[in-house]
Amino acid sequence: MNIKELDNKYVAPTYARFPVCITGGKGSLVYDDEGREYIDLGTGIAVNTFGVADDEWIAAVTAQLSAVQHTSNLYYSEPCARLAAELCSRTGMKRVFFSNSGAEANECAIKAARKYGEINKGEGYTTIITLKDSFHGRTLTTLAATGQDVFHKDFLPLTDGFVYAAANSKEDVIKLTSENKCCAVMFEVVQGEGGVLPLKAEFLTWLEDFAKKNDLLLIADEVQTGNGRTGELYGYMNFGISPDIVSTAKGLGGGLPIGATMLGEKVEGVLGAGMHGSTFGGNPVCAAGALNILSRLDGELLDGVKRKSEYIFSELEGAKGVKSVSGLGLMIGIECERPVSEIIEECREKGVLVIKAKQKVRLLPALNIDDEILIKAINILKEACAK
Repeated sequence: MNIKELDNKYVAPTYARFPVCITGGKGSLVYDDEGREYIDLGTGIAVNTFGVADDEWIAAVTAQLSAVQHTSNLYYSEPCARLAAELCSRTGMKRVFFSNSGAEANECAIKAARKYGEINKGEGYTTIITLKDSFHGRTLTTLAATGQDVFHKDFLPLTDGFVYAAANSKEDVIKLTSENKCCAVMFEVVQGEGGVLPLKAEFLTWLEDFAKKNDLLLIADEVQTGNGRTGELYGYMNFGISPDIVSTAKGLGGGLPIGATMLGEKVEGVLGAGMHGSTFGGNPVCAAGALNILSRLDGELLDGVKRKSEYIFSELEGAKGVKSVSGLGLMIGIECERPVSEIIEECREKGVLVIKAKQKVRLLPALNIDDEILIKAINILKEACAK
């Protein structure tokens, strides 16, 4: 059997895969098992921050592999401690819990918020407000936090304790707070799986003020928007707000599985010894990779993300066959007149890999994608949209 046949026979059929088997690559160029070259504008769904086979990242990971690959959290580990310190230094947060994925990072955020509510607001203050069209993960609890019925219907009953406000609706948030014993509000500054929909700056500013006045924790889900993707280190930084909890994953590891839940001053002490844990959380190899990624997310790189974002928006807004363009930084959704599946297929046939969000083409290129490669890819995408 070839790879596709083996996969179809033995891997659980939970993915509608594209007919491409990626075997290697460099930077923003990847190759399949037939030797075809593609420009990758998906980066493993915002994971490969600096593209494929990045030399600096490989060196950092390999050096740690040669020292010790795993220790467990019964012992101290230098990469884990240094990564936590770096994250706190660059965000102003106080503590970090490490896990393996975005869903796990959000699980920890939810646990911390509920514990805070019980301690500081009283028994039963465990309800969390999330937003419609949000996506927070695929565990039963993070599915419950996700504000989309399509993800709920096959796995009922889900975890209780979540209520949903319309995105950007102050009225909904006020109403839900008055009707429920709430401890927190959880949001993504750009709803990725919901259609690459940015929240309004005015709503986020109001939400921070409302949360402070009503003793609600503000939880920023930065799983996809974090780690430079939006042109700032974390997406909330574009809006001048200060969350109490920040969850992140995806691009933090640069290709290795890692999740991080950053805890602010209000919640830095709510989780004590034995109250939460993870066998692989803070794994030295993953942490070493993440340290390398963070060290390179400097002002020059972030300015480049913003410049490339402006180029993409300027090329696609008003282009033939394009109805709308949304997003922030290098997290962009394109609503087209043609069906999204046709656009994706045609781009793939012409050597460009794009993905989708709802009925939009979604772009998540490497943050350091070469300008010439990006221009070539966008021209191919424009041609596909114009047909």
